[in-house]
Amino acid sequence: MIDGRRPGGSLMRLSRVREKLRAGKPVLCTKMNSADPVVADIIGILGFDCLWLCNEHTPLDGDRLCHLIRTAALNKMDTMVRTSKGSYSDLVRPLEAGASGLMIPHCMSADEARHIVRNTRFHPVGCRPMDGGNIDGQYCMLPMIDYMRLANENTFVVVQIEDPEALEQMDEIAAVEGIDALFVGPGDLSQAMGIPGQTNHPEVEDAIRSVARACQKQGRAWGLPVTAQNSAKYVEMGARFLSSGADIFGLQVYYRELRRDFERLGFAFSSEQET
Repeated sequence: MIDGRRPGGSLMRLSRVREKLRAGKPVLCTKMNSADPVVADIIGILGFDCLWLCNEHTPLDGDRLCHLIRTAALNKMDTMVRTSKGSYSDLVRPLEAGASGLMIPHCMSADEARHIVRNTRFHPVGCRPMDGGNIDGQYCMLPMIDYMRLANENTFVVVQIEDPEALEQMDEIAAVEGIDALFVGPGDLSQAMGIPGQTNHPEVEDAIRSVARACQKQGRAWGLPVTAQNSAKYVEMGARFLSSGADIFGLQVYYRELRRDFERLGFAFSSEQET
C-alpha cells in the first residue's frame, strides 16, 4: 500500500472516514447549508470527522465548493459532497476538487449502484474518468498509478436509500463492491411511502431495520441522520455512518436566544416568528 507521501516527502491527507469505517468505528459528520468558509473552519477546529456539503439542494458553485473543501482539509476534516443526479461530471468534479467522499441521492437499484462505482473508482474497481491535474492528483506531481491507488483507497462513496424501489433490492445494493456505506434518508423515504414527514412511523423504522439487516449480511456500513438522543439506538443496530445537525440550526438557536435576551430588556422586533 502506498504511504501517501507527496513529492518532497510531506504526507498526503488520508480519509478519516474510510479509516474509521474500516476499523468499525462510528463516524460523525455534520451539514453545512451556508457557503462561508469561516463556518467550515469552526466545524473543523471542533474536530468533526466530516463536513457534509450539498449540491442537490443548495446552489453551491464550483469555486465556493473548492474553498470549503480546502478549509476542511486544513483542519484534517473530510468533506462529503452530496451530488445532483446527472452526468458523470457531477460525480467527478467534487473528487477532483479534493472532496474525500460523495453521497449520491435516491439510489434506486443495484445496477445504479454499480454505475456509480464505475464512475467514481479507478481501475481495477471501476473506470473513473482520469485527469490528475487537480488537487486530488497533486497537480500531476503524483505518478498516475499512485494517484489512482490513493484515490481508490481514500475516497468514500455513499448511496442514499430514499425510495421503496431501493428497499426491494437492499441485499443486492448492499453487496455492490466499491460502495462504502448506505445512508437512509427518512424524510424522502416517508414521503415516498405515503406518510410524508412521519420519520418515526413504524413503516419507516421497519425500512431502516431492513437496511441494517442487509448491510450486516453484506458487511457494508450504513447510517442515517441522528440526534444525540437517538444515536445510541441506531449505533446498537449497527449504524456507523452518522450525521447530526447543520449550521442553520445552530444559528437559529443562537439568534433566537439573543432575541429573547433583548426582548426581556424591552426591545421590540419586527418579525412575528415565535421565539
